[in-house]
Amino acid sequence: MIRGKEIGLRARYEADVAVLHKELYDDVAVRSGTDPRPWRPIAAGTDSPFSVTELSEEAASFSVVELQTQALAGAAALWGIDTHNRAAHLGLSLLPSFRGRGLGSDLVRTLCEYGFVVRGMQRLQAETLADNAAMIAAARSAGFVIEGTLRHAAWVCGEFKDEVVLGLLADEWTSQGRATAGSR
Repeated sequence: MIRGKEIGLRARYEADVAVLHKELYDDVAVRSGTDPRPWRPIAAGTDSPFSVTELSEEAASFSVVELQTQALAGAAALWGIDTHNRAAHLGLSLLPSFRGRGLGSDLVRTLCEYGFVVRGMQRLQAETLADNAAMIAAARSAGFVIEGTLRHAAWVCGEFKDEVVLGLLADEWTSQGRATAGSR
């Protein structure tokens, strides 16, 4: 497990899939704002985006746990991992009962620790809807900078929305993020 101050990143267990699917995938409005693919009704079985899958060089998926209680708190991933350019995207989603508690900032920092220290990435990137103030604040607290806005880039529940692209480089993480990251 990779530990932050309040959350940990661990392997996805089969028992996690049904909970993550029900609380994160079946919430159509939220899922539509976090995934560029159109939502469609699927069962929590093998087709769930949270299913336990074989290892991949292009993605590292985690279940997020609250360290104090060991309760499942959400899902997170580094995806689009490019080992040649040493770059990856990060994504995260907290279960509704864990939102609004400041865990997102710790989660972003912990994903950065994994990406920069464990995987040797040079650049991490996050994309989010421009109205997702919580994600933007969490990323900025870890040192990410807004690199641009993609106007009307996302179709979400009947309307186009702007996306914000945020980036963080390894040397910026070393000078800013690691000082605030929890012990590993």
